Amino acid sequence: MAKKKRAAKKKVAKRKTKKKAAKKKTKKKAAKKKTAKRKTKKKAAKKKKKAAKKKTKKKAAKKKTAKRKTKKKAAKKKTAKRKTKKKAAKKKKRR
Repeated sequence: MAKKKRAAKKKVAKRKTKKKAAKKKTKKKAAKKKTAKRKTKKKAAKKKKKAAKKKTKKKAAKKKTAKRKTKKKAAKKKTAKRKTKKKAAKKKKRR
């Protein structure tokens, strides 16, 4: 009887160790998945940052072109004023 009991106990112990090993494996897998998720998150964050930078660059570029356009408009206005002044001067001379 005692021998049988001991053998039975050993079997149970073996089963338990197998279960433990299986649990460890699953834990490792879960951990790997977590790290993978973290990595993908980081990648996504980097991509977002890059996209944001691109957008801001584009915005800045647009602002610059807008400024240039307004400068051109102002310059045109100035030249127009000069022309009108010249015209006025010519008219005065004629009188």
